[in-house]
Amino acid sequence: MTWPYTRRDFILTSLAAAGSVMGAAACRNNVPEPDEPVQPQTAQPAQAEAAQPIVNRTPVAAMPTRSLGRTQLQIPLLGLGGSASPLSRAGDEAAAIAIIERAWELGVRYFDTAANYGPSEERLGQVLPAHRLEAVLATKTSQRDRDGAWRELERSLQRLQTDHIDLWQFHALTYDWDLDTLLQPQQGAIKAAQEAQEQGIVRFVGVTGHHNPNIIVRAIQQYPFDAALIPINAADRHTPQPFISNVLPVAQANSVGIVAMKVPAYGRLFKPGVLTGMPEAIGYSLSQAGVHSCIIAAETVAQLEENVAAAVSFEPLTASAIADIEQRTAAVWQENSFFRNWA
Repeated sequence: MTWPYTRRDFILTSLAAAGSVMGAAACRNNVPEPDEPVQPQTAQPAQAEAAQPIVNRTPVAAMPTRSLGRTQLQIPLLGLGGSASPLSRAGDEAAAIAIIERAWELGVRYFDTAANYGPSEERLGQVLPAHRLEAVLATKTSQRDRDGAWRELERSLQRLQTDHIDLWQFHALTYDWDLDTLLQPQQGAIKAAQEAQEQGIVRFVGVTGHHNPNIIVRAIQQYPFDAALIPINAADRHTPQPFISNVLPVAQANSVGIVAMKVPAYGRLFKPGVLTGMPEAIGYSLSQAGVHSCIIAAETVAQLEENVAAAVSFEPLTASAIADIEQRTAAVWQENSFFRNWA
């Protein structure tokens, strides 16, 4: 097969599959009804989610939105992360579908996934085609060369059952060679991104990284990336190289959209004496100048609902409230920055 496909070629080869999935989603919606590398977790039975009581079936207040940098994409303060949850685990399909459907019901319109998040893209592709005009889809490629990136992009489109990606991201930039390789004008993955944008398959292009803020700064300064997905949490300020003070000012100067990840540090920030819960975790991240949204995965529907409620009720924290949170995280920053060791 030759690369790249034109958008017309892709649409002709994928519409049949997308149509069948959308039909299934429509049927499901007509049935009356009675929230990086993936960290290993203990799988739960797929039927466990269905047995759990749902906290609140009444939709909460409208999810506030912000414009993602210069893209003018309006995205909610909270997006659903597609990793480290039933979305990315084999055998948890029923729980994953329940979470995605409830997220949509609650007003979540931003969904972040990746080509290497297990079945995550496929799970989103089972639900979102019926809502595609309203959904903002972000996915990622770990490939650094043009042809490899094109192959992953095509697979992502097929799994997500869509003809375009709103934000395509170069995943987990860590070393200088990551950036140098993908930015090679003809053979680097950036060439695939440019071609996909010309064809209307990709709208915006971004980078992600959880380890090295300097490489994200370099990326923003060397190429007009539209967005960056980076760790922003209440422990970050205490690290030797904070993302907050290193990346955010450069992103603001270049009108780059910022989405925060690792907001509760996989729940480790909720240990006694640290943060009191998700309202403080989300409040801290979204109160940082230049942060437009955050993504958080959800283990259960009930957890998703708690996350959404925290985002809906968000109000920017005062300087004294931020200082108080940072004082509480000063002694635990190392255990809450474990993801910086992922290579």
